Amino acid sequence: MARTKEHINLVFIGHVDHGKSTTVGRLLFDTGNVDEQAMRKLKEKAQQLGKSGFEFAFVMDTLKEEQERGVTIDLSHKKFETDKYFFTIIDAPGHRDFIKNMITGASQADCAVIVVAANDGVSAQTIEHLKLSKIFGVGQLLVAINKMDIAGVDYKESRFKEVVEDVKKHAVQAGWKADTLRFLPIASYPGENIAKKSEKMSWWTGDNLLQAINKFTVPQKPVDLPLRLPIQDVYNITGIGVVPVGRIETGVMKVGDKVMIVPGREGKGVPGEVKTIEMHHEAVQTAEPGDNVGFNVRGVQKKDIARGDVLGKADNVPNVATEFTAQVVIMNHPSVVTVGYTPVFHIHTAQVACQFIEIVKKLNPATGQEVTENKDILKNGDAAVVKLKPMQPIVIERQKEIPQMSRFAIRDSGATVGAGMCIDLVKKQL
Repeated sequence: MARTKEHINLVFIGHVDHGKSTTVGRLLFDTGNVDEQAMRKLKEKAQQLGKSGFEFAFVMDTLKEEQERGVTIDLSHKKFETDKYFFTIIDAPGHRDFIKNMITGASQADCAVIVVAANDGVSAQTIEHLKLSKIFGVGQLLVAINKMDIAGVDYKESRFKEVVEDVKKHAVQAGWKADTLRFLPIASYPGENIAKKSEKMSWWTGDNLLQAINKFTVPQKPVDLPLRLPIQDVYNITGIGVVPVGRIETGVMKVGDKVMIVPGREGKGVPGEVKTIEMHHEAVQTAEPGDNVGFNVRGVQKKDIARGDVLGKADNVPNVATEFTAQVVIMNHPSVVTVGYTPVFHIHTAQVACQFIEIVKKLNPATGQEVTENKDILKNGDAAVVKLKPMQPIVIERQKEIPQMSRFAIRDSGATVGAGMCIDLVKKQL
């Protein structure tokens, strides 16, 4: 298939009850990407499960457990075409215990739509998602103020403006530039301002959701950087063999490439040659950054590799670090962070415990200036340059060399404690 339209990975984020899945489902339905019959079935299913009103959410929440709980658990991917772009929509969970999926989701997204309910306004999760999407390199953000139809909001422009101001304030604190953000009012369940102009909000002269996502710009693909493909899963498929899947972060992968997957089970790297590449169930000869691919590598067994390993070319093997220096920001720790602290780091698709071994310098997050007092403890809001030791070898790259592979989130007992990026590393000799 010849690619005519450009491709964008689009993530939907936001608080659990603010209507993300319903927004995505409604968008797909109103643009004819889900047919009437399928929608009728989902509606009946929703009623049977006592979840009337959840039918649009079910479009994305295809896992049975999710339908019964009415909560998005894992990342669902849906293909979606507009007249201009070919989107992969990632519906990232909003629930706290699913934030780690949101992290792997945002790290795959070029653009994001954050859904904020007009009645509730900004929640703690909205703030966390604004920060995480910024740190994880989401380049463009659209803010959809949903539930404009709800009693008490009643499609009022004044309420829309209040929520916009509040979101703007928190977005700027999270590092977004106010003038790059776009806002629009929607009511997903009744379908107001999703794919056509809303009669109920005649005051709104801006875009509907469909027009707004069509105005995202295609990010420059980092094709000139070395190939880096973090592995998300590894399958054994009858007739084909071992099929790792993942999304290319940087560089280009071609059939016939000599590659190395590191660290691999033995920690020495697993060499191979790319036999086939598949994307959306079609065989392709080459794949680029942003492409979600399944591939088969000659000489690689299922037991050799796992989620979190990274594929690169044999002549430019990804960096496996035994220690790394990073700039971090602590966002949400119950007390203080000191040397010896060992939380779990989420780096691309890997999850590895890393120990803080030195606080090199503490920074004022607003100015970037060094802070000299109390420099051996970090609390919420503090930024610092720290040395970290992973408890097992981890693939990470320097921000100045391959920024896409340098970012991480720090999590501890179900919460995101902080985030950061690698600025230097000590390379493990394979």
